[in-house]
Amino acid sequence: MEPRKFQLLLGISAVLFMDEGDRVLAKRGVLFCNKCDHYNGSTCIKPMKSCWKINIPKGSRSCRTDHFYFSDRLAGRYLYRHSKLSCEPCEEGMFQVFHDLLRETFCCTDNDRCNDPDQIIDTTKGYVPFEQDRQ
Repeated sequence: MEPRKFQLLLGISAVLFMDEGDRVLAKRGVLFCNKCDHYNGSTCIKPMKSCWKINIPKGSRSCRTDHFYFSDRLAGRYLYRHSKLSCEPCEEGMFQVFHDLLRETFCCTDNDRCNDPDQIIDTTKGYVPFEQDRQ
């Protein structure tokens, strides 16, 4: 590797991995996210992994959470099926995947691992009887 290319590469990596402070931007350039292909509401079917993405443009959405719902025709509403956590390009919104499958996408850049599966509010960790306090 030529000395000039090495110096350039070293300079770029130093800027990306600097500690936050007065001399750098408020947001870091690399964001770490959780990655799980099938999260069923309480556990990831395969071991939870992590992924990273360079978050250079201001307002870039990096960590992605997709919630999948299926249509219950008898109840007339959509019920939670599973979630997918990733670092894929993100655009928030709802999308009808099939006639009975709905995908809801959330994006976040708040902090590392901001797509935490334990923060999914639409799922439940276990059955709580009506008589008990639900908090």
